[in-house]
Amino acid sequence: MKTNLSALALWLLMPLMAIGQFSIQGQVADAENGRPLPGANVVLEGTFKGVFANANGYYRLENLPAGTYSLAISFLGFEPIHRKVNLDADKQLDFVLNRSATLTNEIVVRATRAGTRTPATYTNLTRDDLAPSNLGQDMPFLISLTPSLITSSDAGTGVGYTWMNIRGSDQSRINVTVNGIPINDSESHGVWWVNMPDIASSTDNMQIQRGVGLSTHGAGAFGATVSLQTATLRDEAYAELSASAGSFNTLRTSAAFGSGLIRDRWAFDGRVSKITSDGY
Repeated sequence: MKTNLSALALWLLMPLMAIGQFSIQGQVADAENGRPLPGANVVLEGTFKGVFANANGYYRLENLPAGTYSLAISFLGFEPIHRKVNLDADKQLDFVLNRSATLTNEIVVRATRAGTRTPATYTNLTRDDLAPSNLGQDMPFLISLTPSLITSSDAGTGVGYTWMNIRGSDQSRINVTVNGIPINDSESHGVWWVNMPDIASSTDNMQIQRGVGLSTHGAGAFGATVSLQTATLRDEAYAELSASAGSFNTLRTSAAFGSGLIRDRWAFDGRVSKITSDGY
């Protein structure tokens, strides 16, 4: 008899337990085109309850007691929404998010650069470090004073066909990248600096890793790695003209120009160089 009374009491209490348990559901979409935003984050602020919108942008929060809640809806690349909800019944709430753009300072990607905690021997050089010796010679001659580096030149003046050895490894064992892109020849793995005359004038900074460097450069970098980063765009318009001359009729002229930032969106930069030398 006691068992029957307990079961009857539980059966009578079940509707009371269900009273006050409500849900909030709806869809999160893009305000621009109405497309759903799968993965949008829907959270009840001040609680540990939250869900992600499904593949069709729908969400559902269940078993919520009656009361007032602060609902936060967010998605990467969109402006978040905060909405007060007085919950006294099941709610159907749809949201549309406006796209937003975040302006940040200059971002430098250093995934292929060694740092202070990296177990590699390296030297960092900036544009100012290269400027005093940048008289038209190829990059190997501009960095020839760094440790463990030996250079040679076919013409003898450091212009044209030039090579470098780092710690005894020839150029086919040295991985060279420009903005993270390898420029070594696909067959010989050599680097033809003659195809990049006056590249130093477009270089903002560089790093020389001696010996085994970072694995991101590939298996061919076991001798050394030379990583060049070209100059970034300027906000203001500019024009530069430079010239230098040396022995054996060596002459370099270079002109650089840029439009600066146009309407906060566009910029055009260019550089023209000419290097001639008789060599010896």
